[in-house]
Amino acid sequence: MSAKITQKITPFLWFDTQAEEAAQHYVAIFGGDSRIGGITHYTESTPGETGSVMTVEFQLAGQQFVALNGGPQFKFTEAVSFAVACDGQAEIDRFWARLSEGGEEGPCGWLKDKYGLSWQIVPDELPQLLGQGAEKSERVAAAIMGMKKLDLQALRDA
Repeated sequence: MSAKITQKITPFLWFDTQAEEAAQHYVAIFGGDSRIGGITHYTESTPGETGSVMTVEFQLAGQQFVALNGGPQFKFTEAVSFAVACDGQAEIDRFWARLSEGGEEGPCGWLKDKYGLSWQIVPDELPQLLGQGAEKSERVAAAIMGMKKLDLQALRDA
């Protein structure tokens, strides 16, 4: 890694060979406080092809990540996902469209992107909607269970 680590915990994502492509894809989607950082390459002393990209440091909305080209041994599963808190339906729609492109839509605001990484695209007010008492919480949860991409107004109306 080319710079000093500045956060205590950094998600490290294992790709076959698409680390740089994926990092560029995510940075383009999140924009703003998102960027590519340092890139390291395999050397003669490392297990990958000499000169090929080994790791890519990148930042999404201020959160640091590292993508590793580690080979085909491991795949992403839904056991790990990233929740994106969205400020309104337009942002939900934008992230849903961009991240699900070439991937797979799932239930309850979940999707897999074209690399197989799971994301939860949720309104930032979801905890508030679920915390308005047992009856309201039950209606909101039931509404979520019937959705793929979340419909914020339908959740508010539940």
